[in-house]
Amino acid sequence: MDAITPAILLLNLPPSALGGMDLLSFTTTPKFQGIKNIPPGLHFVFVGSTSTLSVRHGVWIKVNAPSSGPPDFFIRKWDTNSEELLPETDTTTLLQQRANLGRIWRDNLTPYRQSASQDSVATEETNRWAQLTDCISESLLARVLDTDAEDWTLTSSSSAKQDFNDIPGLSASDLTGNERELRVLPVDLKQTWREGATGRERTEAAQDRSWALADLTARFCNNDMNQIIGELQFCFVMVLTLNNYSCLEQWRRILDLILTCVNAVTTQPSFFLRTLATIKLQLQHGQDVETGLFDLSDDGATFLKSLLLRFKKSLERLPGDAHADVIDELDDLLAYTQETLGWQIQQGSFARTGMLSLEDGEEVEMDNTTFDEDDEAGEYAPTIVELSAEQMKLLGIDESVQQVMNGNKTPNLRDRLQKDQADAGRDGYQYEVQSDEESEKEVQAFDDDEEEELDLEDMDARY
Repeated sequence: MDAITPAILLLNLPPSALGGMDLLSFTTTPKFQGIKNIPPGLHFVFVGSTSTLSVRHGVWIKVNAPSSGPPDFFIRKWDTNSEELLPETDTTTLLQQRANLGRIWRDNLTPYRQSASQDSVATEETNRWAQLTDCISESLLARVLDTDAEDWTLTSSSSAKQDFNDIPGLSASDLTGNERELRVLPVDLKQTWREGATGRERTEAAQDRSWALADLTARFCNNDMNQIIGELQFCFVMVLTLNNYSCLEQWRRILDLILTCVNAVTTQPSFFLRTLATIKLQLQHGQDVETGLFDLSDDGATFLKSLLLRFKKSLERLPGDAHADVIDELDDLLAYTQETLGWQIQQGSFARTGMLSLEDGEEVEMDNTTFDEDDEAGEYAPTIVELSAEQMKLLGIDESVQQVMNGNKTPNLRDRLQKDQADAGRDGYQYEVQSDEESEKEVQAFDDDEEEELDLEDMDARY
């Protein structure tokens, strides 16, 4: 018998079930009881009751590097009632399996790398898995899965709280039983500024989310930005293996946060280099998702295309060359999407209008509003909002400003000047007498200056 190596035993699997480990998946046979020769590192084992679209259950395991001690040996069993993988805790069963380990090892365990003829391919897949998960750590799994290493399990239906009502076909009440809540990073794209920020500070933080990225890293990742990439990787491989919808949503949120940062690119260029390399590697495997959750066609990848285009525009506006390597990495990623995936992502290449052919043969002209946000057009165009007196008071805008914003500018300013003159006259001050024409010019000049200042204040208030 070959030397015993790290292995996982999977007991009581249904016939023709779906089995998989990392990037490998297969249909099980009656003889199959597990996988041996598992290389060191973090691995993900998953099972579905059928090879079609059933709910999948998986478990993360940590295989230690070879040492003088016995190799790692994991035992899991399939519970037919709950249809999930559970740790084997029955002492009698554990003793029986260990007593029969020689026979099981020889006849019932499939090697992680299938054969010598396929060794180069298997080695490449092993390396790919290591690259796809190189930032996933034990501490990250403990945080996201909210448990220790003995129970790093999740399913296709496991969800973050913010996605409970968004999973197709499921509601929050369906997910409150035995399903595990995923404790992913609380990425809130609707508030990317500090508590108490107002005006221009909020506007800038909404356009450049560098503060939100730094805050998230400090509060939840111990200032380790690799954990941000690690969660991006975790979410991707959970979509790849389990078709987990909530992980897809979190993957999109993290990308939306990272690729809308500007100033952070100059202070953390290595983080963005690694992120872009991770995105490219993930796109190379995105077409492996069986359910089409990752639509990487030119039409289906609008979300990511728009993010990359805006990110490129932001980098081009940055002064200096501290981010030059990031631009090179981004150009390499864009070249891959064009040459391999067929994306049209160059600036100015998106059609704003076009003809749509209907089923009856009629053609109608349609407007493409996908990139209105980039151009501040359509629903994203700036608007002037008329505030109520109560809202004015809450924002600290006095009555005179309110009248100016409502269009009653000159009469109100004249009243203020006359009142100031009257008050000053009572205090013993004398005013030089001017003609009506000179007074009108002075009031108009004052009016124009104040209107310009109020426009800036109004802009800050609206944001």
